[in-house]
Amino acid sequence: MTPTTAPLIDAHHHLWDLAQRPQPWLDDPALATIRRTFTPDDLRTAATQPVAGRRLHSTVAVQCVPDVPETKDLLALAEREPLIGAVVGWADLTSPGIGELLDGLLAGPGGTYLRSLRHLVQGEPDPEWLQRPDVERGLAAVRDRRLCYDVLVRSHQLDQAIRLAERIPDLPQVLDHAGKPSIADGELADWESQLRLLAAHSQVVCKVSGLITEADHEKWTVDDVRAVWDVLLSAFGPDRLMFGSDWPVANLAGGWNRWAAAVDELLDGCSDTEIHAVLAGTATAFYRLPSGSDARRGDGA
Repeated sequence: MTPTTAPLIDAHHHLWDLAQRPQPWLDDPALATIRRTFTPDDLRTAATQPVAGRRLHSTVAVQCVPDVPETKDLLALAEREPLIGAVVGWADLTSPGIGELLDGLLAGPGGTYLRSLRHLVQGEPDPEWLQRPDVERGLAAVRDRRLCYDVLVRSHQLDQAIRLAERIPDLPQVLDHAGKPSIADGELADWESQLRLLAAHSQVVCKVSGLITEADHEKWTVDDVRAVWDVLLSAFGPDRLMFGSDWPVANLAGGWNRWAAAVDELLDGCSDTEIHAVLAGTATAFYRLPSGSDARRGDGA
């Protein structure tokens, strides 16, 4: 497509410095290829593929470990790094002191970049973790501070996200990685039915991210992802979808540029307005990012 100055926002990526903070989840042998430090400059180097003629403009950095110090690291980094427009952090939602903890993060270095919280619900064995009274109390504290919530669940846990949307309707919610549909085995029927129930709640938006790592890492094609894309577009509409790379985890299945090229192809046939929503508009509105000339330019292109 013809190059444009319109922004491309990566609404979901990670950063980690193993010399500064361990990432125990990387001990999995299957993750050996990404068991190293990844910095904003590494992202700039990796993210060179335009999408709909747009080049990377700004990003949302997302927590990896359930650890407040990591969140503080990301917030401090956002304060000095022009590429990062917002941070999705972690705090213990079950803590009686969650309100004070959030207030401290917001008032601390880079605290103005905190826009959302996330917990690794995908790893919680409790099938009603998001409905626990202490968790709901914590989520109310998140809402009361005008923060959002990133929901990380696997497809069989989508009922928790649905109940969350029903029980706390005034908490803006984004579904990370489209709820991790089982693209590799093609079993999408249950995922689709649950996803459509979740999408019926207007306060919920969805990230088009993390899909290639749910497909066959070596053999996936755009058509494999298209089956999921078509459902997302139908259920949420472009105004409630946002592009995310899930880099550097995406490196396990081809990397930032290959995923960007796939999204470019998936957007073929969409209007300019729809493309803008997916690539910038939804993320800007949800995470309250700077827009237009007010945005901090972080691209090196």
